[in-house]
Amino acid sequence: MPVSDSKRRGNDKYNATCDYISLRPKKPIGAAIRAAAKASGQSVQGYVLQACAQRMAGEGRPLELPDEEQNLPQRD
Repeated sequence: MPVSDSKRRGNDKYNATCDYISLRPKKPIGAAIRAAAKASGQSVQGYVLQACAQRMAGEGRPLELPDEEQNLPQRD
C-alpha cells in the first residue's frame, strides 16, 4: 500500500530529528539481546539505549535527555 505524501512528510520530519546507529551482532548474540529485551518488556532499541545510558552513567558521562525523551521507545 502506497504511503500518502502527508505521511511521508511526517516521517521525513521525524527522521530528521533522529540519529542512526547500526549494530550487526552475530546471530547468537542478537538472539540473546532480543530475548533479554522481550523478557524485560522492552523493545530491542529501548533495551540497548537503556543499557548504554546505564554504562555511560557508570563511567561518569550520564546521558542527559530532554523531558520529552525520557521514555524510550517500547517497540521495534
